[in-house]
Amino acid sequence: MRVPTDTITAPMFPASLEWLNVATLRMDKQKGRPVLLEFWDFCRPASLRTLPYLQAWHARYEAAGLRVISVHAPGFAPGKDPAAVAAAVKRLGIEHPVLLDPDLQLWRIYDNRGWPARYLYNQDLRLFEAHMGEGGYHETEQAIQELLGLEGEPLTAYLHPEDDPEALVVVPTDDVAGAYEGPYEAGGVWAVLELESADAGTPGTIVVNGEERTVDYTGAHQLVAHERHEAGVLEFSVGDGVIAHATCFTPGLAPSPEA
Repeated sequence: MRVPTDTITAPMFPASLEWLNVATLRMDKQKGRPVLLEFWDFCRPASLRTLPYLQAWHARYEAAGLRVISVHAPGFAPGKDPAAVAAAVKRLGIEHPVLLDPDLQLWRIYDNRGWPARYLYNQDLRLFEAHMGEGGYHETEQAIQELLGLEGEPLTAYLHPEDDPEALVVVPTDDVAGAYEGPYEAGGVWAVLELESADAGTPGTIVVNGEERTVDYTGAHQLVAHERHEAGVLEFSVGDGVIAHATCFTPGLAPSPEA
């Protein structure tokens, strides 16, 4: 969403916060280049679904002057551990700067309300475009191109069919704390899982619809993927060495009329 004013300036980063992939950054030192900042959480499926777009924009527009920053603001206990976040950043192949906000200091400064949430600032560090939640990818990329003086259609293809703003998407079942079993409606089912071992290096196990699976990292794990929104019944249990913090449901395309 384009911001109808140019009077909202970018807040400064709290000096006490830790950075990954880069030495400490100061927002005022970014003046002269567009800055795209997104609040995310490696334990949240919605953040993982948005992340590839951030990575693509970093790869494509960094040389032209864009600064991409991911602010990790945890919504689950594992995300408060800097080592767990660092491991996730490495596993996910994130190369752009990541700011750790374990106590939600910057989150509160922004009065942010959810994950993911992105804010695009112009070269004068004034808010130019903002988007809450998934979606709006071509709008954000067009805004980036405009600030960089580039022309052409957005380069990023939609990574999921439901990302297309013209797609008919069905609202899924609400997320549930812990390991949920029972009926649901969704395009996909995920679980937020934490390895119990101190070094988070000893695999654990879960059982999904009768299939045993190995869990070898802390974070969001996809349990079930449907081609479209579908009603189903989930059988999900957690074995030794694993804590289930939540079961999450992601949206899917509406069933085809022939279904």
